[in-house]
Amino acid sequence: MRVMRGNKPLLLVEDDEVDVLTVRRALRDLRVANELMVAGDGEEALTILRDPERPRPALILLDLNMPRMNGLEFLRAAREEEVARGIPIVVLTTSRQDQDIFEGFDLNVAGYMVKPVDYRKFVEVMQAIDLYWTLSELPR
Repeated sequence: MRVMRGNKPLLLVEDDEVDVLTVRRALRDLRVANELMVAGDGEEALTILRDPERPRPALILLDLNMPRMNGLEFLRAAREEEVARGIPIVVLTTSRQDQDIFEGFDLNVAGYMVKPVDYRKFVEVMQAIDLYWTLSELPR
């Protein structure tokens, strides 16, 4: 097993349980040992990030389409409060809408990936994320 970024956990903000299981499986298949914390929506993710007792994640994987607080609302709130300062955020969603992509990058996401339906392609997306963040130098 190896770690994506130190031994810090990853935060997945995703409301679809099947997608959560798919991410867990892909990380396991890629032999990524980082703990995966899961938030079911943006509000839960903010609660996790505001909690000083919880470790700060190395990376946030963010879905856009969620109840209560969607991904773009989360990004606005997280940037305003600076609770995600220094944490790369990669959008991992089904939305291919130009408006979502532009807004995500306007809110300083580090990447925007569309979830493939095919599992092998999904693993390739996760592998690209893993490789990029393993090689990237990030603020401490």
